[in-house]
Amino acid sequence: MKIVYAGTPEFAVPALKALCQRDALRPLLVLTQPDRPAGRGRHLQCSPVKLYAQNEQLPVAQPQSLAEAPIQAQLQALAPDLIIVAAYGLLLPKAILQLPQHGCWNIHASLLPRWRGAAPIQYALASGDRHTGISIMRMEAGLDTGPVYLQRRIAISASDTSASLHDRLAELGADCLLQCIDALLQDKLGVPTPQHQDQASHAPRLTKSAAQIDWQESAETIARKIRAYNPWPAAWTQLLGKRTVIWAATAVTDSFGVPGSEHGSEHGSGPGSILEAHHDRLLIACGSGALAVRLLQPAGSRVMPVSDWLNAYGRHLAIPVN
Repeated sequence: MKIVYAGTPEFAVPALKALCQRDALRPLLVLTQPDRPAGRGRHLQCSPVKLYAQNEQLPVAQPQSLAEAPIQAQLQALAPDLIIVAAYGLLLPKAILQLPQHGCWNIHASLLPRWRGAAPIQYALASGDRHTGISIMRMEAGLDTGPVYLQRRIAISASDTSASLHDRLAELGADCLLQCIDALLQDKLGVPTPQHQDQASHAPRLTKSAAQIDWQESAETIARKIRAYNPWPAAWTQLLGKRTVIWAATAVTDSFGVPGSEHGSEHGSGPGSILEAHHDRLLIACGSGALAVRLLQPAGSRVMPVSDWLNAYGRHLAIPVN
């Protein structure tokens, strides 16, 4: 098959690797976003997909937009049978969508129509979904609205973060892609199933500001968001006047063993208040319940367990450190 592959982040690498492991499926061209400045020095950094493609000696193109005439002419000259997209990050105009004989397929990290958009993994975790999965979708002009060839479901565990779920879904996406291509080659793929548009939910791109912890929310909600925003955009709050990322925490909804906790889960303190500071536990009041922080990172410092944070900052707390 004549395949063009379009992807940018680490999520898109396993599927590209799977194609390269079969000589007949090696892409004619890899599309990825332009190099971006990154790090403290703001040096240009190429995408994980570009790094892998270069290692495989595959041709790479990095247009600013697929609406540009040169890239459209290049794709038309290649006359691909199939264009595969995985977290590419650029819109495919109608002229590109209509170009391949078998259309443009998207490897999407959710069970469509749930969580259309740029951040399906984070939204599934933050919303408390018990399952998520991969959808292989035939692309159309709408955002993740196209009909679906194949879906595979996986469970979300209580310990999953976006990082761990991302890695499992990336590998699952590669498997699902090959399953669909094999079915296509054997003329067994069939017609994709239209999505139920009335059941759609959306996962727009996240920002760092959106990751600020709202202590008015329940402890369970905050704990889910901490896992959902790990590693990015990273859930943060202000502790002792310093912006602090919380990397790991658990919700506490039973009696807290502190003044005001005699009535079950009611701690009697304002949301955001520190209820308890122990050598390995920092308990913070939420709208309901409390959050037991395990790992945190003050601005300009390293990730540290609560015990190290208390050693460094405990003397500034308004309550005694046990």
